[in-house]
Amino acid sequence: MNNNDTIFALSSATGKSGVAVIRISGNDLAELFKRIINKHEFESRHAYFTNFRDDNGDLIDQCVAIFFMSPNSFTGEDVIEIHSHGAPAVIDKIFDFLRKSGARIAERGEFSRRAFYNNKMDLTDVDGLIALLDAQTDKQRQSALRSLTGGDSIMYKNWRDKMIEISAYSAAILDYDADDLPKDIDKKILLETKNLLKEIKESTSNYRASRAIQNGFNIVLIGETNVGKSSIFNKLVGSNRAIVSDIAGTTRDVVSSQIDIDGYLVNLSDTAGIREATDTIEKIGIERTHEETRNADLVIHVYNELPKTINENEITVINKSDLLKDKSNKNVIYTSAKTGVGFDELLNAIKTKMHELMGGTESKITINERTYELLNETISELRNAINKYNGNYDIFAEHVRRAGDTIGKILGVITTNEIADATFSRLCLGK
Repeated sequence: MNNNDTIFALSSATGKSGVAVIRISGNDLAELFKRIINKHEFESRHAYFTNFRDDNGDLIDQCVAIFFMSPNSFTGEDVIEIHSHGAPAVIDKIFDFLRKSGARIAERGEFSRRAFYNNKMDLTDVDGLIALLDAQTDKQRQSALRSLTGGDSIMYKNWRDKMIEISAYSAAILDYDADDLPKDIDKKILLETKNLLKEIKESTSNYRASRAIQNGFNIVLIGETNVGKSSIFNKLVGSNRAIVSDIAGTTRDVVSSQIDIDGYLVNLSDTAGIREATDTIEKIGIERTHEETRNADLVIHVYNELPKTINENEITVINKSDLLKDKSNKNVIYTSAKTGVGFDELLNAIKTKMHELMGGTESKITINERTYELLNETISELRNAINKYNGNYDIFAEHVRRAGDTIGKILGVITTNEIADATFSRLCLGK
């Protein structure tokens, strides 16, 4: 990958569209822009309507073109945006013009990579951009924007700055007389390290909730055969995704669908009925039911009659309640897929459970798999600094320094090619 190359890519969706946005990034693109708009002079950040022609003078398309002068652009380089008609033939013709002008098609995430190397973004901002592009619900959008706009970066930078300061004071204790240092500095840096450890541990405890926002809450319908799980599933999804039949054991595999509940993405799964299976296929289906249950954030247990015991961690549903006379137990939800009774109550119960699982964690940092692993390394180093302290400031300073370096890897201040490659490869060509 050559960062001196001029790169281009389609930044809008592929396929037929009213408008397509083509992004170009590189050094000294003023002459290329003049050719595109057919003018000798232009202003940065000004939209120009142009009859875009190739070098033979043939009309390619009528476009709007904008020039963003370095360093005030997404990548920190000169950037050109061409807003053309979204016909595939038009896009291909513009791409052909750009190739003949010496540019090349961008690799996945290359625009964001250049923004990163030009100090326009750190890796937490890139994580936020990836999450925003994948956002399907409002909660995902909110979480991603917090990362993209620097909310997570601020917290990470504050932590790292404190670690650098603690490490510096630890080293100073060895080199300076006590009279030349702040009073009780040894006690203060130890207390500060303990506070940092506590704060970061609390943040990682939110990983489950953060993961649920990003990837969706896993909610599983379980129960014996023929209790109406598939009917409830279809009712919640709003379509006939699962086969409904009076024959016991109709559902033999996991049927899943993604739905939006209260702004959260939910991965809802209907599973095979639990019973003593007689054939191999049904046995596999029941094994998958148990696996889905183990991985679930929330279980909806469906019955046709009141069970002897009720699991407080589950939502207990008595389906086909139109056939029941006694509906006095307030610890269960009575539904009827046939009449629609009880589904508002079931949805409210699901919302309540999801908010309980969140535990008020939505305002804190967004943690993905990459940052979770690095935060655990940070916790380990801070814990070692405290446990191995015993008056040895050399060891103490080294462990705190390592913790700061690990936070630096989260931000990309200290990075490796593997970390950068894994992050940027998750982006599309136009980013």
